[in-house]
Amino acid sequence: MSARERGGIGRTAIRQPAGEAYPVAVALYRLVRSPELSDPTLVAAFDGWIDAGGAATAAVTQLADEGEIIARFDGDELLDYRARRPSLEIVDGRLADLAWPEVTLRWNRLYGRDVLVLTGAEPDYRWRALAGATVELAQSLGVVEWISVGAIPAAVPHTRPVPVLGSTSQPGLLRGGVEAGPSGVLKVPAAAISVLEHAAAAAGIPALGYYAQVPHYVSGPYPAAAVELLTVLGRHLGVTIPAPELTSEARQLRSRLDLATAAEETTRLYVERLESMVDEARLPSGDELIADIERFLRDRGSDAPRS
Repeated sequence: MSARERGGIGRTAIRQPAGEAYPVAVALYRLVRSPELSDPTLVAAFDGWIDAGGAATAAVTQLADEGEIIARFDGDELLDYRARRPSLEIVDGRLADLAWPEVTLRWNRLYGRDVLVLTGAEPDYRWRALAGATVELAQSLGVVEWISVGAIPAAVPHTRPVPVLGSTSQPGLLRGGVEAGPSGVLKVPAAAISVLEHAAAAAGIPALGYYAQVPHYVSGPYPAAAVELLTVLGRHLGVTIPAPELTSEARQLRSRLDLATAAEETTRLYVERLESMVDEARLPSGDELIADIERFLRDRGSDAPRS
């Protein structure tokens, strides 16, 4: 029975890897509207983990471009409001409005192509149930392709084009010159977006991901990576995705980083070493990527200026 037949409330019996169903159904989304779609692609990104510099969510927000919300996920079931507190607006001492963190699915039509954008706060709870509900929703809407979008900290310089790595459930899905990698076995802490991508692939939906590499010595937003992700997505979808504001922000940040690098010899020498690695086309190993991620985790919350 589809989500439409159940009145748009996502209820699914989630299956464990061994194939045994959980005994209790879950209701994690509400289908607001079911538009007529033609072979839609679903693009997904969550803030938090695998969103270094906010690049992934900035890119997919631009892709959604105020598209219509067609499904809302239940934040009370998925989010820890003590970690992601709603923002409170107080007007003249009166509690006026609450803005809650949320996860939504938006629909946008780009040059005649239907694109669904799943984004919001990375859920804190019920990832396996969320994966089942999201796959159910994607299938009910006729999704023909899943694209995860992320950004990871890496040993790359800000002075070179942003590298993008790919993940893919089968050969031939990645486009625009992006390659799957790194080679070999790589074990890292999983993100919710990866759990959903894995579930989509297991359900038979062609699934892939594009992940920008963000200089690990840069803190705060990194719009250059968002611009590169939009470029890659545009090539994949065969559309043009303009992002003039992000492009302008990227140029301004580049200028500030150049000045900061030139003013400190140790930083300058380090950036030059990273440039040499890139110019020699030496890709980071799996161990190096893990070290970069661990360094990123240690440095989160640091007050040290980096840009």
